Amino acid sequence: MKRYTGRIFKFWDVELCVTDQASCGCCLMQKQIGRLEKFFNMSINALKDELMTDRFLFSLSYFFSAFPGSRSAFSVALNNNSAMAFYGPFSSDSIIKYKHVFINLGDGYNVETGVFTVPRSGVYSLSVTIYSSARVTLSNCVTLQVNSENVAEAIERNGQDLEDSTSVVVAVQLNARDRLSVKLLQGCSLSDDINHYNTFTGFLLYASD
Repeated sequence: MKRYTGRIFKFWDVELCVTDQASCGCCLMQKQIGRLEKFFNMSINALKDELMTDRFLFSLSYFFSAFPGSRSAFSVALNNNSAMAFYGPFSSDSIIKYKHVFINLGDGYNVETGVFTVPRSGVYSLSVTIYSSARVTLSNCVTLQVNSENVAEAIERNGQDLEDSTSVVVAVQLNARDRLSVKLLQGCSLSDDINHYNTFTGFLLYASD
């Protein structure tokens, strides 16, 4: 029997089968292997041809171009300072500019403005957590806004302890190009450090366009 290697292995040359009775079973097995090898090679070639068709390549290109656009998520924190830093109070309401970015999938969040611009219409999950320590006025209060309109408030003003913190979580229908922000209310303040007590997070649950 002749044996050789290549890109796909061909194991036996079935023409070399002997004809005596003792070798009959071996000969039949070799012929079966030869048939299977031929079928396997034909199947591989057919699959290769199919994968290279324009239709398949177009579908693959469409999938990878469409899929990233369906992903949208961001999560940011007030800062990443090693020591506690204080934000506010201010004489008027002001948009909080979260400077530390955990994730900004789709680049919708702008660290310079503190605004997240919605990339596509759909239902989004949004959450805001705020915190202030005893070194500042214990009055932490913000509003979550869409296009400068209030959606939800997070307010903690008891002033009877050393720390205050609160959170708000909502699911809202948003349209492409809507602008999301968190606004610190007049007279309120926040404090944060590397522990990231103040966060703003949002992600697309499902698209509606």
